[in-house]
Amino acid sequence: MFELQRRSVLMLLILTCSMVAPLGLSLTASAESSAVDDALEAEGLNLIALRNDTLDLNQDGEPDAIRVVVIMNTTNDFTNIELRLYGVHKDREVHDSRSMSFSGQSNASLVYDAWAQGEHALRLEFVNQDGETITTVQLPTYVLRPALKTPQITLDLDAPAWIETGDACMIDRVFADETGPRYAAEGVRTFTGAPFTVLDNQSALNCSRWPAGEYMLKEAYRNDLGQTAESWLNITIHNRPAPAFSLDVRGDGNSTDTPCLITLVPNMAGVDFTTFDKIWAVQGNQQPGTSSDTYDCSVLPAGVHLISLEVINNEQIRTIHGLNLVRSPGANLTADESAALPSRSFGEETDTESVGWYSISALGLIVAFIVFFMLVRVKEEGEQPALRSLGPTPTILPDGSPDPQGMPTTTDDSGTLWRQQPDGAMDWWDQDLRIWHKW
Repeated sequence: MFELQRRSVLMLLILTCSMVAPLGLSLTASAESSAVDDALEAEGLNLIALRNDTLDLNQDGEPDAIRVVVIMNTTNDFTNIELRLYGVHKDREVHDSRSMSFSGQSNASLVYDAWAQGEHALRLEFVNQDGETITTVQLPTYVLRPALKTPQITLDLDAPAWIETGDACMIDRVFADETGPRYAAEGVRTFTGAPFTVLDNQSALNCSRWPAGEYMLKEAYRNDLGQTAESWLNITIHNRPAPAFSLDVRGDGNSTDTPCLITLVPNMAGVDFTTFDKIWAVQGNQQPGTSSDTYDCSVLPAGVHLISLEVINNEQIRTIHGLNLVRSPGANLTADESAALPSRSFGEETDTESVGWYSISALGLIVAFIVFFMLVRVKEEGEQPALRSLGPTPTILPDGSPDPQGMPTTTDDSGTLWRQQPDGAMDWWDQDLRIWHKW
């Protein structure tokens, strides 16, 4: 019996609460609805219905959009109004709008797409044709998860692992942003690190023509809602080596009446030389054509010829090789052909000409005279020059002693004879040269 009474009391409390809560809400809603109705009625409008529905556009089980449906009629002959649906998330506000031009009854539908995860406070404004707000309806606050794509950037490289200049190289720029364009909040994309200017509308970059070097590529984006995205890509392009090749020669040293051919032999595995320019030259004179891998040297006359081949790849990198080709005169030649060709020895049958003994003798005499003249000059230059003059020979007295010429003399402790000049200067006697020397 006690248990039955307790259950009755609980049921009464629940029923009482369920009756009171809607009453409070209905009173608030009724007051707001009355103000809205009055404002609309002043413009000749009547709000028949207003409905809010949550949507799950990406089917992930979470609401991501709100659809607001408005049904109205007008007492005017014709009415132009604008509906603006605002959403506020973390102090950032976006809106969507619809224009209604009608008479009688009409309806409009607006969809608010969540652009960030979290709470979104909505409100609906009615604006007349003069741009003045008629009234505002506060809608509930919803917790939404966005279905719109937030900014995403990816730089995808399509190239060999080892990239050389001229290799096929593409960079795909994968970019997506549904949020910014949805609310007219598109941002700016910046691309750095490329050797050339990159425009936003270039979805793919051709890096096959980029010069060799290391590139640190970065693309960044930020829309007006504060959402950002960026992507990095580091690539290295190596210089393609110069064309490596050799020349295969057939006919070198043979006579002019035998075949002769020079052929290009590539020495690089996996490199196609067919697209390269080939410039053949004989004695520095370029031959016509820039694509042939062979040169017919049978057309060359007898003699020694400098043959060169310059190969230019698609990146304008050049390699040149040359060789000296010897072509001997043929065996069966006419007299005119023999006269036009260089001299050739036919052994004992080779005709010889006079050596010219008189000319050689005259040349020998001239050479002998020149040699004799040079020897005479060398001998004259080799003689010693005469001794300088030492002055007049002094007079020797009958006893063999030097004549002091009346000047006083004296002999020092070493046995040297001295005489004194009238001005006081002294002279000494040199026994070896037998002359007086001034002191």
